[in-house]
Amino acid sequence: MRYIIIGAGAVGGAIGGRLAQSGREVVLVARGAHLAALREGGLRLRVPEGELTYRLPAVEGPARLGALRADDVLILAVKTQDTEAALAAWGPAPVAGGGTAAGRLPLLCAQNGVEGQRLALRRFRHVYGVCVWLPAAHVEPGVVSAAGTPLTGMLHLGRHPHGTDGTLRRIAADLEAAHFGAPVVPDVSRWQYAKLLANLANAIEAVSGPLESEAARALYDRVRAEGEAVLAAAGIAHASATEQKETRGDRITLVPLPGGPRGGGSSWQSLVRGTGTIEADHLNGEIVLLGRLHGVPTPLNELLQHLANTFAREHRAAGSLPVAELVRLAGEAAPAAG
Repeated sequence: MRYIIIGAGAVGGAIGGRLAQSGREVVLVARGAHLAALREGGLRLRVPEGELTYRLPAVEGPARLGALRADDVLILAVKTQDTEAALAAWGPAPVAGGGTAAGRLPLLCAQNGVEGQRLALRRFRHVYGVCVWLPAAHVEPGVVSAAGTPLTGMLHLGRHPHGTDGTLRRIAADLEAAHFGAPVVPDVSRWQYAKLLANLANAIEAVSGPLESEAARALYDRVRAEGEAVLAAAGIAHASATEQKETRGDRITLVPLPGGPRGGGSSWQSLVRGTGTIEADHLNGEIVLLGRLHGVPTPLNELLQHLANTFAREHRAAGSLPVAELVRLAGEAAPAAG
């Protein structure tokens, strides 16, 4: 199988680099300065064993590849807000022997939240969900850092909306040979909703920095409680903290990387790169949406969604809102819980 990584940033770059290291054929899809750097100097993957460089085919879209192959696997690793554009570009791409990517090829949505795979299923026939536990960073063109060891990350895999199949098991075997845990599960959404609850902290980290203070952690507890109440009202199951801990165990330990970026996760990285967009609409905003559908107030998630979007739109510096000010705003948004 050949793996086409649509969005070779932090997650996509780490997956693509590790697959290449294990001998799999990989094509990277990127744009702008990152694409130029990949073409000029290759993918520089910083991992605990050192910096590895992979000179892989790098393209902006399917046109440069010609007809796709019947054994291609598409891994969608763009931010959710960029999903529609990626699906529109890759769905109609012709496949050798007839048909299109949307009709014939497997598409794995290696993204935060749950909306990407919903969007994909409108266009693609064979859609797979991925619950991504992969601590990685991409803030410099051509460079991706992934600090996890002995596994680089844990990628739960399942068909969307449910089930498994032989294609997925073959993909899982390739991932497991490439420094990943890749459990194949029939209920991948349970794991994705559990990850969504953790990702509600992304906006806090993006606007006010790492959750190091007691005040920041207490705020996240309240934000998460809103999320848990919404999922309960919607009848949506999620993996428990115990399940998650047992699955990961000590298989992913973070180690300091020389030259590795300091800061935070995917939302923080979007602000640092100045992309102008952020995924809050599909993290905190997913809780807001479900809350409105099921009559559960979500003032704290609404606040964080608004702040994160404002920071991205106005190109404000990541972590520049003092935690005390964020807590004050949260108290005004949800005085009964303050």
